[in-house]
Amino acid sequence: MKVFVINNHGAGFADTIELPEGTTIKTLFEQTVPHGSPKDYLIRLNRGPVAADYILQDGDRVSITPRKIEGAK
Repeated sequence: MKVFVINNHGAGFADTIELPEGTTIKTLFEQTVPHGSPKDYLIRLNRGPVAADYILQDGDRVSITPRKIEGAK
């Protein structure tokens, strides 16, 4: 299945990625931000809040944005 991911961490990226069926938001986050903690990020699905156990569907749009920008006080 294809999911569009916007990762605003560090230099950031936006791309459509291929994922296996049954992938959850939690699994996608762990793959995208391997050293991050979900509590430090705003994770949105199709512009709305989402639960960690949500199973992604073909065509979903996910954005991952840090709550604190590096270097900011």
